[in-house]
Amino acid sequence: MNRSPAASASGLRRTLGVRDSVVVGLGSMIGAGIFAAPGPAARAAGSGLLAGLAVAAVVACCNALSSARLAARYPASGGTYVYGRERLGMFWGHLAGWAFVVGKTASCAAMALTVGAYLWPAQAHAVAVAAVVALTAVNYGGIRKSALLTRVIVAVVTAVLASVVVVCLGSGASAVERAAGGGPAGAGGVLQAAGLLFFAFAGYARIATLGEEVRDPARTIPRAIMLALGIVLAVYACVAVAVLSVLGPVGLGQAGAPLADAVRAAGVPALVPVVRAGAAVAALGSLLALLLGVSRTVLAMARDRHLPGVLAAVHPRFRVPHRAELAVGAVVAVLAATVDVRSAIGFSSFGVLVYYAVANASAWTLDASPARRVVPAAGLVGCAALAFALPWVSVAAGAGVLAAGTAVYGVRRRTAAR
Repeated sequence: MNRSPAASASGLRRTLGVRDSVVVGLGSMIGAGIFAAPGPAARAAGSGLLAGLAVAAVVACCNALSSARLAARYPASGGTYVYGRERLGMFWGHLAGWAFVVGKTASCAAMALTVGAYLWPAQAHAVAVAAVVALTAVNYGGIRKSALLTRVIVAVVTAVLASVVVVCLGSGASAVERAAGGGPAGAGGVLQAAGLLFFAFAGYARIATLGEEVRDPARTIPRAIMLALGIVLAVYACVAVAVLSVLGPVGLGQAGAPLADAVRAAGVPALVPVVRAGAAVAALGSLLALLLGVSRTVLAMARDRHLPGVLAAVHPRFRVPHRAELAVGAVVAVLAATVDVRSAIGFSSFGVLVYYAVANASAWTLDASPARRVVPAAGLVGCAALAFALPWVSVAAGAGVLAAGTAVYGVRRRTAAR
């Protein structure tokens, strides 16, 4: 294992320490999801929203622990694609990578369109393309520049979220008992809410996908994953309690812009534009982290010829997978310019749960000790439960994407055998 601070054996430069790695994870998780996910989660779970958040947190913790162990063993770009390939076989690695790349590419376009919708609704597509081009240029300049921009974005979004919490809990409209109103939706509703909220937690995988750009990865990646997840859990819990105390489960479920509606109900309408601006900045942070993660997974898959080998190149000066970054940026820009995918990416939640299911199955193989297998087993069962608790349209779309990935793998194998 190469632990040089300058470069990995692949040519990518190891520049990220624990702090920058945590920031990358926070930029992925404290994104646009926290501004949007509470509404549909409340519609699904009613007064069981906080229980859904707790379930999502437990599954996320199991996945994070499994990912941390695997990242320490395989500190390479690609994340679960690499873990599945090394522990379960090439097919499972391919399936995880396929689910991640296809699902997250659509998520990138959706996040870019979210930026456009907040900043200039009449020209959402044009703003989305501009955002993709700008962030691709930042990533092309090196991982250090991406980490610095992410740090600024995280600071801005965290300040906005803190303002929402203070305003809501400090207002006369706040009532803790309101959080229990509306009645529970049952176990199915709680699981569905957990599946929707889990999607917002999933960004800690971005730390693992940057495995070849982290200093001392065997120590840095596990620490960074757990620190980032712990911070995000605290932030999400505070925001959920604050917003519920003002709107209640019914009002939150009906809110089009949950956090903006909450500060308006708390009697501070002047903060609404700030919240909307914070949501736009958060979407930029999510987009930046998504572009980083997808391009690194494309790099890993291109090395194994699951994708065109030309995408495996590393820039001689900036030490980044520049062709993969440009290819991903180009595809996302075209999608953002031509298609509104915000309502058509339900399969992304399903895909990310399959991705983590493969991670947990891979971690299961690391140790035969029953005690060490409890966490990956719980994570695997949790991922399966949340995946199939999602709306049936999302499950069907996700299954279709995985079937397409399986077909691509089969064609490639037959072609290679000739």
